[in-house]
Amino acid sequence: MPYDRISDLPDSVRDHLPKHAQEIYKEAFNSAWDQYADPDERRGDASREETAHKVAWSAVKEKYEKGDDGDWHAK
Repeated sequence: MPYDRISDLPDSVRDHLPKHAQEIYKEAFNSAWDQYADPDERRGDASREETAHKVAWSAVKEKYEKGDDGDWHAK
């Protein structure tokens, strides 16, 4: 389901991403949630939620990279 606030994001996102990256994640997730409502639009047998999370992580990876400390930092 879409996220209303960044405080609603999963712990794995909130605990490791800076606020700006969390905002990117939330917006990308919500957009993908709407875009991939139809199962025919998704790859394989991925669920709507799984697809939205993949899209959101991909959006974050455009501007951020995971550091040796396990947290994400701007490129």
